[in-house]
Amino acid sequence: MNPLFDALENHLASRPPRTLNLPGLVLREAAVLVPLLLREGAPHILFTKRPTTLRHHAGQYSFPGGSRDPEDHTPLHTALRETREELGIDVSGVRVLGALDEVPTLTEFRIQPFVGVIPQGLEYRPNPDEVEFIIEVPLSHLMDPAIRRTERRTVRGVEYEVDFYTYGSHVIWGATGRILRNLLRLASDLL
Repeated sequence: MNPLFDALENHLASRPPRTLNLPGLVLREAAVLVPLLLREGAPHILFTKRPTTLRHHAGQYSFPGGSRDPEDHTPLHTALRETREELGIDVSGVRVLGALDEVPTLTEFRIQPFVGVIPQGLEYRPNPDEVEFIIEVPLSHLMDPAIRRTERRTVRGVEYEVDFYTYGSHVIWGATGRILRNLLRLASDLL
């Protein structure tokens, strides 16, 4: 495997993910898989681009995931089910390394991100209703501070930071950018 993947797994197993505590705010549950993979021996992260025809977050980059269905026993079941549905892959071989801290969205979701390694050699069969296309971005590129910019925004009277990560013409931001920032901070601490 990869030493970074092993270190991530050990670190994530050593501490529980932080859950959101937002008194008075009821957030719907969602989960995503942050898919890691090796390409020519180098770690990459997989992102999907959402079709512009979708009602929410149209045209944005995301990790495979979505709302927790009643039949999903745990948030991890949600993340894996959604990954299977969106990417069209067999998720039984995904090595789940652990969970990152929960992230809130402006659309009133609490996202539980899970980090997982996708086995080599899988052929993606993206669901065109949910995925316009897939990109695999080298982790080394995402860790370069020159490709990240941060803006301060105010929504509903609350000011917060929004991270933007650029890969060619692709711009990753929003909840995906917050999850990515958390993973990159952890990865840089482990390298």
